[in-house]
Amino acid sequence: PDITDAAVARVVATFYGRAREDSVLGPIFNRAVDDWDHHIEQITDFWSSMLLGSGRYNGRPMPKHMAIPDLADLHFMRWLRLFRQTVEEICPPDIAALFVERSERIGNSFRMNISMRRGDDITQMGPLRREPDPAWKPDQD
Repeated sequence: PDITDAAVARVVATFYGRAREDSVLGPIFNRAVDDWDHHIEQITDFWSSMLLGSGRYNGRPMPKHMAIPDLADLHFMRWLRLFRQTVEEICPPDIAALFVERSERIGNSFRMNISMRRGDDITQMGPLRREPDPAWKPDQD
């Protein structure tokens, strides 16, 4: 897929604008992030490194996520749904699919790592279920 830094930046800025206003994610993000401009710049570098191999991101995201004690599956599920909706709205289908695949893999990895570090038994942990889109109607398939 032909993805650009500009597309990555647009996805990140749009997504985090929505996440900050979301009833589930907003309280978590707004408590954890002090400087939104810096955060968006870092996350844009993260996705540029993930999808374009730019190497611009050299941070350590796990300690920051570990520092959020109430981070739970419902937050990961909402993050992934909002992210999926954002990329599917902004990007062509092949690029959106790449974003979604990576985000789900990263989200599940973060979730398992956090659970393990909290001392939870992860041996029976399956992948996250997808949170349903509230706009979806059964006859839309």
